[in-house]
Amino acid sequence: MTIRAEQLPIVSPAPPAALVSAAEIFEQVDYTAAVTAVQNALLGGLDPAQDFARQVLPVVSGQLLLMPTEAPDFVGIKVASVAPGNPALGRERIQGVYLLLDAASLTPVCLLDGAAITTLRTPAVSAAAADYLAPRAVEHLVVFGSGPQAWGHIEAMRAIRSINRVTIVARDQPRAELFAARVSASGLPARVGIAADVSAAQLIVCATTARTPLFDGTLVPADCCVVAVGSHETDARELDSALLARSQVIVEDPATALREAGDVIMALIDGAIQPGDLVPLRNLALGTVVADLGRPRIFKSTGMSWEDLVIATAVYRARQQLAA
Repeated sequence: MTIRAEQLPIVSPAPPAALVSAAEIFEQVDYTAAVTAVQNALLGGLDPAQDFARQVLPVVSGQLLLMPTEAPDFVGIKVASVAPGNPALGRERIQGVYLLLDAASLTPVCLLDGAAITTLRTPAVSAAAADYLAPRAVEHLVVFGSGPQAWGHIEAMRAIRSINRVTIVARDQPRAELFAARVSASGLPARVGIAADVSAAQLIVCATTARTPLFDGTLVPADCCVVAVGSHETDARELDSALLARSQVIVEDPATALREAGDVIMALIDGAIQPGDLVPLRNLALGTVVADLGRPRIFKSTGMSWEDLVIATAVYRARQQLAA
């Protein structure tokens, strides 16, 4: 007997809940929980080298980023847009949505604000790495940038270290002053400074849209940890080759860094480092490589799909526990 399509039962799974807002995401998972989720994922066997490559599609107004990945319990994809002209229009530079699906059935279970997932996971990954690399005592944190990622990184670093003071370095001085005042109001003394202030830092965060090095790498002390997250483009860098040449360089995944990290790619072209010098973050988490405290330690992040899934899963599970 032939069964026609119209005779088949129609199964209509419940649609995912309405978009989980940025506010709810941060209510459910703070930076301490996000850092722990990233570290636990790496300790639990997650291998960033197995992640899908990000797709970057040029469009007239900027870029579309497609970031799919999978884990045993969930599959996810982030669709994000990067529009460099948006800040001048009073809109966010990065926007997007994150779709979380059940891995077994590929049924959508949750839709989340993609920009908020990015704002949470990028500092969380940085802090997870810095937890292995930064000195135990951080008297001085220097932050390049004054946007959401700069703020997120300060909050995430405070989740792993006690920090005495912060120096903000940014191109827009009035905005930098406002940002420093906001940080001070949160209980952490902050001021606006200059690039040379890195010479007295134990921790440096670069969270900018710069395309050329932000400071002289020879000024960075040997006991310093440097985090650079600003770019995933091959022709943009925040760190100079001089710094990479004298540092232990940690990346999420060497193959991804060699494909996307301008800081790494240009240092390779300059002969400052070799591909074999790149240390996977996973190796630090597992303890097969330890921080070299005799020289600067760099964590260069490009942002990967697995990181979004780790944070989206943490948010979803927190919401499920709250609803139970």
